[in-house]
Amino acid sequence: MSLITVTACAASVQDRDGAKGALLGLYLTSPTCRFVFADAGFAGRLVGWAAQTLHTTIDIVRKPADQKGFAVLPRRWAVERTLA
Repeated sequence: MSLITVTACAASVQDRDGAKGALLGLYLTSPTCRFVFADAGFAGRLVGWAAQTLHTTIDIVRKPADQKGFAVLPRRWAVERTLA
């Protein structure tokens, strides 16, 4: 796994709003990368916008409904480990 693009925003910017810039950067710099894993903070209209505008699929990694406490989630741990 390698870092492809970075977008820095003010703390007042919602994650899903700031993600548009990062996804656009991904679209322009990596034409073959069209599948992105994201946490639940990026769910909503962003998923549809990315599919329609950038032809990019955002897969939302959600925790199981019955989960209590910390648990490693598939795919998400790799991102958190890489950027930690």
